[in-house]
Amino acid sequence: MTTVLSGLAACLFYLASLASHLFALHEGRAQQRSLRLAMLLALPALLLHLLSWLAEAVTAQGLDFGLFNAASLLFWVVAVLAWGASWRLPLANLLLVVYPLTVVAVLCALFLHSPYSPRHDLGWGMGAHILLSVLAYSILGIAAVQAVALGLLINRLKHRRLHGVVDMMPPLQTMEHLLFRLIWTGEVLLALAILTGALFLENMFAQHLAHKTVLSIVAWLVFAVLLWGKHRLGWRGTTAVRWTLTGFGLLILAYLGSKFVLEVLLQRPA
Repeated sequence: MTTVLSGLAACLFYLASLASHLFALHEGRAQQRSLRLAMLLALPALLLHLLSWLAEAVTAQGLDFGLFNAASLLFWVVAVLAWGASWRLPLANLLLVVYPLTVVAVLCALFLHSPYSPRHDLGWGMGAHILLSVLAYSILGIAAVQAVALGLLINRLKHRRLHGVVDMMPPLQTMEHLLFRLIWTGEVLLALAILTGALFLENMFAQHLAHKTVLSIVAWLVFAVLLWGKHRLGWRGTTAVRWTLTGFGLLILAYLGSKFVLEVLLQRPA
């Protein structure tokens, strides 16, 4: 019951923060005050979300990293990173997308369950691999949301729709710069996650891990090609958006997609 109450309270605070963000979009001089309130309302949401996840995932048998708990943790990290970065970088508008997705993840973790073998005695090596993987997926997830926002801005500018959504977005060059900063950071973390997996997993290409490993490596290569194209060929704009979403789509298939097939469709513990 405590887990459910904490999770539902977290959802309410997320939605309250979201409402404050939306209200700020229609304000004039008082906009900063509403944005500050939105940022403050997110703090109890993040804390309650973490408490709910810990109560659900930490069991007497070990850690439960089933599909829904894994998604809840992933979106919590995305929300924390996006919220923290928004205090210094123009990323606050991304929270309008992150918070609704996080609410869905919390509710799924509370009310949906899938077969999973709890993990115990992970060791520092596996712990480092999991931490790096979650951070990499989260930062590249933020980059994917940024890419969607960038694509929307490019479309609006192309069709000369210079009001509404455009008014609340940073300049195009600023958004592109932030996108590539996020991709560089996520690419380094993903490389470290793959490396620690090779070092500490018994067999990265075992039957239940092969698809995850291959798709993660392909995703890393996609982001590497994008960064090379930006440096050597000046790729930007719509090209950057497409490559970013392709790379992140591969990561989602690698982790959550494989878990969905194994745990939900096949009803087998991962």
